[in-house]
Amino acid sequence: FLGVCGDEFSVLRSPQSVVFRDGSWPIPGERIPDVAALSMGFSVEDDLSWPGLAVGDLFHRPRATVLVTVKGVDKLALPVKGISYPIENAVPFSLDSVANAIHTLFSEETPVVLQLAPSEERVYMVGKANSVFEDLSVTLRQLRNRLFQDNSILSSLPLNSLSRNNEVDLLFLSELQVLHDIASLLSRHKHLAKDHSPDLYSLELAGLEEVGKRYGEDSQQFKDASQILVDSLQKFADEMFNLYSGNAVVEVVAVKAFNSPLTRKSRSILQSSESKTENPYNLAYPYNYNYSVIFNIILWMMIGLALAVIVISYNLWNMDPGYDSIIYRMTNQKIRMD
Repeated sequence: FLGVCGDEFSVLRSPQSVVFRDGSWPIPGERIPDVAALSMGFSVEDDLSWPGLAVGDLFHRPRATVLVTVKGVDKLALPVKGISYPIENAVPFSLDSVANAIHTLFSEETPVVLQLAPSEERVYMVGKANSVFEDLSVTLRQLRNRLFQDNSILSSLPLNSLSRNNEVDLLFLSELQVLHDIASLLSRHKHLAKDHSPDLYSLELAGLEEVGKRYGEDSQQFKDASQILVDSLQKFADEMFNLYSGNAVVEVVAVKAFNSPLTRKSRSILQSSESKTENPYNLAYPYNYNYSVIFNIILWMMIGLALAVIVISYNLWNMDPGYDSIIYRMTNQKIRMD
């Protein structure tokens, strides 16, 4: 699996079909999705002139790519062994292009595509993910309730200085519960990890960032949370790697803060549900893929109706009542008979 730690992109483990070269080549933050796409065997619009990724076995590509983004920390104490690359210009990115490529090329085989941000209650599922993860907790209320069930991680996870009665700590622990549940639910459908269609998992974790804001980055709570997160990520990576029989790529991106003047405004994880999200920039809402379909239906329907009205009106205007109208024909015959 792969790990990206703040300004560093570390290759800890990868299948034989993915070849990473040892070197200190910086990788642009906006090209991380292209690295994921190329490692899965997909093409990208702009050529990636980054020597860290070499051409591997094109006929045996990874069956899954897992990307976990950890916000609020510049480095995680992941295992030292492996290959590392520095990251320059850490800007917000998404794997939407990779998800669209999978959905387009393997739509008939229904691959598993899961994109989830628990703190923002943002989830996107495609293919078999809707049935595999139908019981996955995705809202803040569901995540809180999941933690207090009998089979949650609270019964086995050492909390140390973290508390079960603090909302920030519970949010952090609920994200770890999501990692555990994803691997657990997928283990019940192991046949999906052996099909020919590639799968994609994209997770965004912001609980550690909130712990740092609440207690401070020098606090014992933040240190304990960081260590617990590292252990959970290591366990999650091992489980996903084993479920796909060693043919999966797991990426971990740790960023202190994204370098972007315009960021997507989202509801705070500690904000009341009654408050309303402001839009100071007066930005339009994002369109989904159905917009173009609906637009074309309405546009051509209106053009067709307008043409029909013009043709009918023209024919009525130039109609000869004596020859073209049956009403006048019957009237004339009646007058002649009288």
